[in-house]
Amino acid sequence: MNFHHRHRAARAASAFVLLCAAASTTHADIDTLRAPFLASLFSDNMVLQRGQSDPVWGWTTPGAKVTVRIAGKQAVAMADAKGKWVAKLPPLPVGGPYTLDVSGSNQESAKCSNVLVGDVWVCSGQSNMEFGMGYTRDSLQEIAAANYPNIRLMVVPHNLQIDPQARTNTSWAVCTPAAVNTQNGTWNGFSAVGYFFGRELYNDLHTPIGLIQSAFGGTNAESWTSYEALKAHVPDFKPQLAQLDAERAIGAPGWAERQVAKDNAWYQQNDPGSKEGLGWADSSLDVSAWPVMALPGYWETKGVPELANFDGVVWFRREFDVPEDAVGKDITLHFAVDDDDTAWINGVNVGATDLFTVQRAYKIPHGVLKAGRNTIAIRVLDTGGGGGVYGDPSSLSLSVDGGTDIPLAGDWRYKISASIYMASAPPPLAIEANANFPTMLYNGMISPIATYGVKGVLWYQGENNANKPGQYRSLLPALIGDWRAKWGQGDFPFLIVQLAGFQNSGQADDPSWPELRDAQWNTARTVKNAGIVTAIDIGEPTDIHPKNKQEVGRRLALVARHQVYHEKIEDSGPVYQSMKTEGDTVRLTFTHTGGKMTTKNGDPLTGFIIAGADRKWLPATARIDGDTIVVSSPDVKSPVAVRYSWAGYSQSNLIGAAGLPAFPFRTDNWPYLTKE
Repeated sequence: MNFHHRHRAARAASAFVLLCAAASTTHADIDTLRAPFLASLFSDNMVLQRGQSDPVWGWTTPGAKVTVRIAGKQAVAMADAKGKWVAKLPPLPVGGPYTLDVSGSNQESAKCSNVLVGDVWVCSGQSNMEFGMGYTRDSLQEIAAANYPNIRLMVVPHNLQIDPQARTNTSWAVCTPAAVNTQNGTWNGFSAVGYFFGRELYNDLHTPIGLIQSAFGGTNAESWTSYEALKAHVPDFKPQLAQLDAERAIGAPGWAERQVAKDNAWYQQNDPGSKEGLGWADSSLDVSAWPVMALPGYWETKGVPELANFDGVVWFRREFDVPEDAVGKDITLHFAVDDDDTAWINGVNVGATDLFTVQRAYKIPHGVLKAGRNTIAIRVLDTGGGGGVYGDPSSLSLSVDGGTDIPLAGDWRYKISASIYMASAPPPLAIEANANFPTMLYNGMISPIATYGVKGVLWYQGENNANKPGQYRSLLPALIGDWRAKWGQGDFPFLIVQLAGFQNSGQADDPSWPELRDAQWNTARTVKNAGIVTAIDIGEPTDIHPKNKQEVGRRLALVARHQVYHEKIEDSGPVYQSMKTEGDTVRLTFTHTGGKMTTKNGDPLTGFIIAGADRKWLPATARIDGDTIVVSSPDVKSPVAVRYSWAGYSQSNLIGAAGLPAFPFRTDNWPYLTKE
């Protein structure tokens, strides 16, 4: 999927959000509820972090005593006034499988079997981290080979919250082909980057590996950062934090209903198909004059000029037949939409969702469908990037419990209704429904797992913050410090994936992505125990989701092996060190060359640009001279600065002796050009 995430507000929704709201409580209140005796993070098949005192926690009667036992060791805890207990296990060596036994003084107990002790890594970020095994290169072969009993997987479900949460609903699984291929939203399985990293690490260390996926496509770093950290370290977010304070003062009850009302009002004001009564959802409406489009498929790919770059509302209609023996059975409507939808069958509203990563599954109330001819209408709102009803043809259907599915793929009538750019106001977006609003994902997806014993974090994110690379120089270090403080395990390793090559805007001179990479590089070089790998050479110019996640995972594992496990291996390609002007040329020196710099396939060097004091960048000629590179241009007589691989997508080709690519770099410290 080619989503332009920088233009997208990931939006949660009416029906979807109502479900979340019903179960939502504040962090302050959650311990007073009837919570699980043992938190769901502690389950069969889990991995505990070796060599440190790991906390185990849950909830019981205030003042009750809880004892935790494993591998001949034990820890005792007393529940606090809100019923939460935390037992600190003594450090455990690599081993297993063990059984974790938990018992309380009021006869409560829990048991976790097949427990291993090894290293646990959190895999977080946006879509390129969430990108599943089913989408990766050679996916069928890779999934079939994913049989690693000593690698364990856990997925933190998507959860948007205005207050930090204490709980999540998840569990551990043994790494098998079925486990890595389990559907996770629309991202088709467990994190490919996470799995390939874990596989490389396990094959090298022969130590149990636990992988915790906590990722959400199309999201900003500020959403993954806590209120306290943003307030203290990134003043840009002061207005949003004030909004959050106001929303908290109102309280969670009723906000989802308020959002539904806002959505309906917006459609009635801006969408001709929604202005009166059922509008274009009315099954008696004659739509024979509407043009035809084959679904599923993004409307940008259908060859319709008016939809080539359209963001707004499009209606889809079609008729379908229901066999008589299906009437009265449980029937569910399945499809995927980017971004938001409302669906009607025979004029009856059967569901609405405003989140592009959620596969729709609307259970049709009995009595709505009839034997013979029926009508379905789907109103789609796209707020950026690809739009429409997408996915495999088999995913667009009605499933009949105990019967034959009714396919809905094929020709649909459609009508373009309203552009969001022509609307009286932008589509409404509640704080609680916005996965990009500051703190929302930290609250729902990091707060519940913080303090679980880990070795470190993998972070693949930045596409959504590329429009503000200057801000990211402060934001990413703030996030790292925030997580480390919340975990309370010191400066654990934090390994960053530098953005892959991608022509993000169609303009070769757009500075945003190279500047965001520079901000990532700056973080890795200034924050203690941070590491970085580049994916500049394995990107795809027109696909923001490159398929070669194997190499990303391998490179992350190289960095971990060298920087975390202290193996004497090369984990990097050439890294710029210094420059010296020699007349009309510039000589650059490097580290991490392995004693030999070269190029892919032995071709001449590419990807260098050079500038004089006027700061006008021109293509440069470059040649390797030992452990240095000499750069020049006949049009720059007095050079002062050089940059390398400084583009959204670059054909740069410098590598070191280990075959790893050189990191993009600049010799100057001139201000960023991206207008934030």
